[in-house]
Amino acid sequence: MSHRGRAFTLFCLLYLFPVFATAADSVQVSVDPAVVELRGSTATYSLLVTGKAADGRLIDRTRAAHYRSLDDKVATVTDAGIVRPVADGSTTILVETDAQAVKTPVRVEGMGVPRKFNFENDVETIFSRFGCNASGCHGKAEGQNGFKLSVFGFDPAADFAALTKEARGRRVFPAAPENSLLLRKMTGQMPHGGGNRIARNSADYETLRAWIAAGTPFGSPDDPTVTAIRVEPRERLLGFHELQQLRVVAHYSDGREADVTALAKFQTNNDTLAGVSATGLVSANDVPGDAAVMASFLGAVDTFRVLVPRGERVENYPTLPENNFVDRFVNQKLRKLNVLPSDLADDAEYLRRVYLDAIGTLPTPAEARRFQADARPDRRARLLDELLQRPEFADYFALQWADLLRVDRQALGHKRAYGYYKWIREAVAANKPLDQFAREVVTAEGVLAEVGPASFYKVVTKPGERASTLSQVFLGVHIACAECHHHPYDRWGQDDYFGMNAFFADVLVKGAPGGELVTAEGKAVSKNPRTGADVPAHALGEKPPAGMVVGDRRKELADWLTRPDNPYFARNVANRVWAHFLGRGLVEPVDDVRATNPPTNPELLDALAKHLVENNYDVKALIRAIAASRAYQRSSQPNATNERDEQNYSRALFRRPGAEVLLDMVCQTTGVRERFAGMPAETRAVQLWDSKAEHYFLKVFGRPERISACACERNGEPSVAQVLHLLNAPAVHDKVAHEAGYVAKLVKREPKDEALVEELYLTFYSRLPSAKERGVAVAYLREHKEKRRQAAEDLAWTLLNTTEFFFNH
Repeated sequence: MSHRGRAFTLFCLLYLFPVFATAADSVQVSVDPAVVELRGSTATYSLLVTGKAADGRLIDRTRAAHYRSLDDKVATVTDAGIVRPVADGSTTILVETDAQAVKTPVRVEGMGVPRKFNFENDVETIFSRFGCNASGCHGKAEGQNGFKLSVFGFDPAADFAALTKEARGRRVFPAAPENSLLLRKMTGQMPHGGGNRIARNSADYETLRAWIAAGTPFGSPDDPTVTAIRVEPRERLLGFHELQQLRVVAHYSDGREADVTALAKFQTNNDTLAGVSATGLVSANDVPGDAAVMASFLGAVDTFRVLVPRGERVENYPTLPENNFVDRFVNQKLRKLNVLPSDLADDAEYLRRVYLDAIGTLPTPAEARRFQADARPDRRARLLDELLQRPEFADYFALQWADLLRVDRQALGHKRAYGYYKWIREAVAANKPLDQFAREVVTAEGVLAEVGPASFYKVVTKPGERASTLSQVFLGVHIACAECHHHPYDRWGQDDYFGMNAFFADVLVKGAPGGELVTAEGKAVSKNPRTGADVPAHALGEKPPAGMVVGDRRKELADWLTRPDNPYFARNVANRVWAHFLGRGLVEPVDDVRATNPPTNPELLDALAKHLVENNYDVKALIRAIAASRAYQRSSQPNATNERDEQNYSRALFRRPGAEVLLDMVCQTTGVRERFAGMPAETRAVQLWDSKAEHYFLKVFGRPERISACACERNGEPSVAQVLHLLNAPAVHDKVAHEAGYVAKLVKREPKDEALVEELYLTFYSRLPSAKERGVAVAYLREHKEKRRQAAEDLAWTLLNTTEFFFNH
C-alpha cells in the first residue's frame, strides 16, 4: 500500500523577546509608601510609582519616573527608586513622571546603632538569592569542589559550620575580611565555577564583609525570624508588553517590617503570559490570560496575580448565554480578557469528543447516524447519561485511578495486582462516592488477597512515600521535597512532612496464615532527622496533638481528608475531572496545588468543589454538570479574539488521547483487535490493567510506568516518533490491509463509492465528508477501480494519519 496520507507538521514554541510599549500619560500619579521610614544603616525601601489612566486603569510608572533626593546627605535614591539611608535626619524624595511631581518624605534614624548579625537572616539569604545553595551548585548532594551547603538553606547550622569550620576555617578571614576565600570567589577575583555572583561595591558584598569582620557570628535563638512576606501590589491588570515592578516586604517576629526585594527570589507559573526578572520586574507578553508570580524569602512565600487582557477591546461585548453555573464563571473571566468564545460544536464534533472523554472509545458509524438523527433538544444530555452507564466508562476511569494508585504487577504479583485493579473498577462501576473511595484507600487493613486497597501499602512501602503519594493523589499537594528541606514554593516544612509521615509509620505489611496482611501497630510518631524531635501525626495545616497517640490514626486522617471544609480534597478531585474533560486544569499541573500556583478561575473551582460536596461526592453528577456547560461544548474552531487563548476555555483544545485510547481507536477503525500477552483475546487496551505488559505502541505513546503518583508520568505530548510510527509501522499497515479487517469487509458490503466514502468518514471522524472531501475520495476510488480495495485502504490509511483522527478536539 502506498503512503499517500497527510503527515503531521510539528511546530516548536519559540520564546519571543518582548517589545515593551510605552504607557499613556497618567492623569494622576501616586507614590507608595507615602512616607519612608528607614531604621539602621542597612535599611532600604523601594518606591512604587503608579499612574492612574483616564479610564481608571492603574499603570506602573516606577521605571519611567525620575527620582531626586533633596538632601543626599540624609538619604539617596537610585534610578530604580530604591531609597538608602546616609545619616539620621529627614529629607524628601522628589518623584517626577508624566509632567507631574510627587514629594515623598523620608525619615532616617538609628544609623549609629551597631549592626547585629544573624547568619540565617543576613548570610543564608544571600546564598539563596544568588543560587549558591541550589541543587545545581553547592546545594547538591556531594556539594561543589569540596564545599557543600544545605539545599535552599534548610539547615543554617550545618551551613555555618561548613563555611566557618571546614577546610580549617580558610573560607573566611576575620583579620582581613576582603581576603576571605568566600568573597574572592563570589566576586570573581579567584576562579569560581559559578562565575561572578556579586559586585564588590554592592550591598550584598558589604553585608558579607561586615559579617566576617564582626567575627562571623551565628546569632542568637532570640533573634527575630521571618513570619511572613507580602508582595506589593497584590494584583494588577497589564496590557500586552507592559511592566510592573514588585516590592517584597518581610514581617519579622518582633513586629518589624523590612523591604527584602533585593534578596527575594521570583518565579512565574506561566512564562508564556508573564515573565519576571531577578529584581522583581514583571513583563506581560502578548497572550491573554492570567499568571501568578511567586516571591520567596527565608521559607516564606507570597504571590502577585497578573491579568493580561487581549489588547483590542471588544466593543459592545454581548451577553453570553449560560447553560449552568460553570458558564457564569467562565464567561465572567472571558469578559475581563476581552475574549469572545467560539460557537458551540456541531453534533458530530460533540459526539466524538464526549465518546472519547467519557468512555475512551469512538462512536460507531451506526451510533453517529443515530445521534445525528435525534431531534430531541436534550439529546446531548441523554447521550452522556447513556455513556456513563456503559462498562467502557468503568474501564476507562479505572485505568486512570490504577495509574494514580499504582497497580503494579511486579510488586504485587499477577493475582493480587488484578484484585487491586478489580476493586478500583468495581468502585468506579458502582459510582462509589469519592470520599468513601479515598477513605477506604487511606484506612485499608486486612489480608491483601481479600482487601483490594490494602495492596497500596504493599506497592508503596515507606511511610514517607505513602504520605506523599496519598497527598499528591487526593489533595494535589506535593510534600515530598519537604522531607529534606522547606518546600521552596509552598508553606510546607519538615514538621509538616513528618507529621503526615507519622500516620503511616506504624502501618506494616506482614505475613500471616491467611497470606500477607496490612495492620497498624505502635505509636503514630516519626522523628525529624534534622532536629531529632519526635513529630506526632497531624494533617497538613493542622495543629499537632499535645502528646503521642497510640494506635492507628489513619481514620483521623481520613476524617480530615474527606471533611466538607477540607481546603484540598474536593477542589483537587474537581480540578482533575475538569482537566480530563476540558484538556487543562484550573490548577495546572493538576497535582501541583499550592498558594504560589493558584487556579486560573478560583471562583469556578470553588463552585465545582461545592457542587461535588453537595452531591455527596458523586463523580458522575460532577461530569454531568461539566459536560452540560457551553464551555465544554464549544467548537475547537478559534475566532479572531481567542486564537491565542489556551487557558480560559473560550474554545475546545486539541488533546492527544492517551496511549491506550489511541491504540483502541486504531483497532476499532481497522476492525482488527490487538493481542496482549497473558490477556484474553477480546481485551482492549483501556482494559489492560498491567502497565508492565510489554507493548511498543503503548510505550511510544506515553503509557506511564506507575513508579510514582505524578500525573506527568503519562506523557500526552505528540512526538516525531509517534508520527513516524503511525506513518510507517508494519503493525498499523497490517491492520488497515487485514483480510478480515473493516476496510476489506466494507469494500464487499458497499458497492457504491459514495456510500463507501461516507462509512469511512463516519468510522474515523464520526462525521460525514464535506462535498470537497467526498469528491476527492470518490474520484480516487474510481481512478483505481481495478484495485478498489487497495484504493479504499489508501483512503483509510490517509484518514488515520491526520490531525483530525490523532487528536480529540
